[in-house]
Amino acid sequence: MEHAMIRSKWFLPGFAGFLAIVVFVALWVGGDAVGGIYAAAVLVAFGLFVLVGGMRSETIRGLRGDGKDERFERMDIAATALSGLVLISVVIVAWVVEVARGHSGNPYGWLGAVAGLAYIGAIAFLRFRG
Repeated sequence: MEHAMIRSKWFLPGFAGFLAIVVFVALWVGGDAVGGIYAAAVLVAFGLFVLVGGMRSETIRGLRGDGKDERFERMDIAATALSGLVLISVVIVAWVVEVARGHSGNPYGWLGAVAGLAYIGAIAFLRFRG
């Protein structure tokens, strides 16, 4: 099995901090600065939880991606696949509900199309890369 990229323990907390800024600005521009403050606070708290919790928890270190354990690499691939399956299922159900209500089905239609094309592209890429 190829080894996944090992990330620094700072990657996930830093990404959560970056998202906190992006979400705050988006909500502020959209007229909900208070909601932006709450959302940013949740993201910053999550980043701190992952940073501090990773000092004692192997599970949190695995979530951060800074471990070299092949077990976590396999679990990450399986969890990513399951998350994708759940999300694609929700998109399909939402599309069906919207179409049944007489609506166009968008944005669920194009989200499902992007997911399908990404899957086909990934299969083709993985098939022909070696």
